[in-house]
Amino acid sequence: MSFASPSHSHLPVPQLGVHRVPGGVTVAVFAAHATSVEFCLIDPVDPSSAGFEDTNTQVTRHNVESESGTQSYTERRFSLSHHTLGVWHDFVPDVPAGALYGFRVNGPWNPAQGLRHNPAKLLTDPYARGLTGTLDFGPHTYGQETEWDTGNPRSVVGDAYGPADSRDSLGHTPLSVVVEDADVPDFDAERPYIPWSDTVIYEAHVKGLTALHPDIPEELRGTYAAIGHPAIIEHLKSLGVTTLELLPIHAFTSEPHLFDKELVNYWGYNTLGFFAPHEAYASPAARAGGAQKIIDEVRTMVSALHQAGIEVILDVVYNHTAEGGLAGQHLSFKGLDNTSYYLHDGGTPARYADVTGCGNTLDFRRPKVVQLALDSMRYWLTQIGVDGFRMDLAVTLGRDTEGFNPDHPFLVALQTDPVISRAKLIAEPWDVGPGGWQTGRFPAPLAEWNDRYRDTIRGFWLRDAAAAAHGQPGSGVRELATRLSGSVDLFGHTDPPLMRGPGASINFVTAHDGFTAADLVAYDHKHNEANGEESRDGTNNNRSWNHGVEGPLNEEDPWHVIAPMRRRSIRNLLATLVFSAGVPMLTAGDEVGRSQRGNNNPYCQDNDISWMNWHLSEWRLDLKATVTRLLELRRELPALRVPEFFSGQPLPHDEDHQPDLAWYGADGLRLTVEQWNDPSTRAFQMFRRGRVAEETGDGDPHVLLIFNGQLSPATLHLPVDDNSTRTWQLVWDSQWENPDEDVPADKFPAGTPVSLEELSLQMYIANAPSVRDAESTH
Repeated sequence: MSFASPSHSHLPVPQLGVHRVPGGVTVAVFAAHATSVEFCLIDPVDPSSAGFEDTNTQVTRHNVESESGTQSYTERRFSLSHHTLGVWHDFVPDVPAGALYGFRVNGPWNPAQGLRHNPAKLLTDPYARGLTGTLDFGPHTYGQETEWDTGNPRSVVGDAYGPADSRDSLGHTPLSVVVEDADVPDFDAERPYIPWSDTVIYEAHVKGLTALHPDIPEELRGTYAAIGHPAIIEHLKSLGVTTLELLPIHAFTSEPHLFDKELVNYWGYNTLGFFAPHEAYASPAARAGGAQKIIDEVRTMVSALHQAGIEVILDVVYNHTAEGGLAGQHLSFKGLDNTSYYLHDGGTPARYADVTGCGNTLDFRRPKVVQLALDSMRYWLTQIGVDGFRMDLAVTLGRDTEGFNPDHPFLVALQTDPVISRAKLIAEPWDVGPGGWQTGRFPAPLAEWNDRYRDTIRGFWLRDAAAAAHGQPGSGVRELATRLSGSVDLFGHTDPPLMRGPGASINFVTAHDGFTAADLVAYDHKHNEANGEESRDGTNNNRSWNHGVEGPLNEEDPWHVIAPMRRRSIRNLLATLVFSAGVPMLTAGDEVGRSQRGNNNPYCQDNDISWMNWHLSEWRLDLKATVTRLLELRRELPALRVPEFFSGQPLPHDEDHQPDLAWYGADGLRLTVEQWNDPSTRAFQMFRRGRVAEETGDGDPHVLLIFNGQLSPATLHLPVDDNSTRTWQLVWDSQWENPDEDVPADKFPAGTPVSLEELSLQMYIANAPSVRDAESTH
């Protein structure tokens, strides 16, 4: 039965999704190739529940068998009577908040032409703001007929182009939930609005960060409420983190091949709904209260972080969905409009053009796909209160008929949308398709993950050191210097030039994908056996160094003598990250030496391989104190937080004419062309000029970073230049296990020889009181 409301049916292009209005709901879903669409209200308990009173509509009853027993459902179907520009829409009366629903779509079943309409499959709403229930992996969830192996009930095999499967999927897939359009706080008033130059990102997993925390109530561990708990906020604040980046919290499912192995998708890069929070991350109380309470818990988490001055960025996966390849499950987009939502190669029979490596790719040449992503981002910004997004495989989002296009409509929309353009936007600037590496080509205001930075820093401190241990040459300092100074070669090509600044570079040495910092210094090879793929998964380009022996060290083992060198290598990596121009991103747990036991792809490890261990040994407490001190230095020294690219010229109002950036060799003199091009150059110095105030002539401290990348101790002379009165004070040394060791108060004039141990880094400041004793150096 269909219902029409004069107050709503006149809309030419209605708001997509299901929205509560006086007397009922408006319903709108995009399904351009369908011949009809039914809005289906589902009641798992009793057909006489509120909102199911109309006796003129036939009630369909379903008894669904599962491992937990038989579940009964009632279903009421309403044909959507309006069809506008591919959108089916209507007004349906007497539908309460909390009602469960889905869509059934009628139309051609012609897989060879890309058409996969199958009304036996109950589909989730792409715009659902709540999703509840779990996904089964049996034949009911597939659109085409499958061969069901009763001897191995987790094995489903079928022809992607076979006939439509007639088994009903109700009871085997998640259901969409009607939620209220509630009043929300004034998020703009509470946002911290951290400038890029001051931003320190901390990448974390909702469950991984909180599952083992002893100060969080057990029932809250692994939830949104745990992220907003004072124990987590205190940890972030004490470190000096300004911005929390959460791995995906959009509703997601596991892949069938993981179910076969009795594993799960832990990371969450397998999205089913781009508006609904992932139900499993909600506390038991919120889950019992339904979708609205889950949304409220996410909002409360965001507000708690905002009140502590911490921003929230979401890792979002708009490049593909959880439905897999052509032979994959039939859950939402595939049944609504397969040819409009997914990228095809144009061949016959119809095949997906998979540039994500995940089986399918959303087609960002299609306006409705672009709209879906923009609407989702706008919703999370305005209705949940988050501060920005890190876009997974973002090259996919900018592909047109010719390949990646920096002027793609989606990317233009990010720059011009009055809401989204004000958010923090970060691109992962690659995918697995042709021309998939595009680091540096995204437009402002987007920042980008800088993989060149990651590889270079790992290369200097680890790979080159390992090569030198075997008598092989390293890679010199040219590339390293470029990364330390903000990667102008990647991000400086704008019109006008240099407009983006170092803030465009999200610097990282580790991320969720790959080795942790502790594993980078303990493993030469990945150890992914627990993933069940015989370690074929995960990158082989780790650029790691085990310092002579693979894996963890036993204190009684004679090899334990290398443990201090491993710890120093971690400090070198993290200090270089914090002191580089650009935006540093820490991976949760690196500050306390978290290990994944050599697994560099634990996407399916929802266990202590991935979770943070909060019971810290002495060396891990020392490392936490070190990271805290490094971030403190970054806050206190403006020369480390430059908003613009270096010019190599003196700063305005600088009477000693010292350039804002200079490079020196071990002799204290400027690096020569020969030294720049010599791969054996491993000891050098980086000078960062403090800013000078025009009004007073006062200046911020100058910063000197001294690198010894050799496998032997080195003596370097402090820089010699025209300013003979400048003196330098050591404020941090990677040789120190704990930053609270006695810091020498001595000040050294230009040309003074200083000693560095092998593979170590020192920081000096000049012409300023000790930053440890002063309340502020600003």
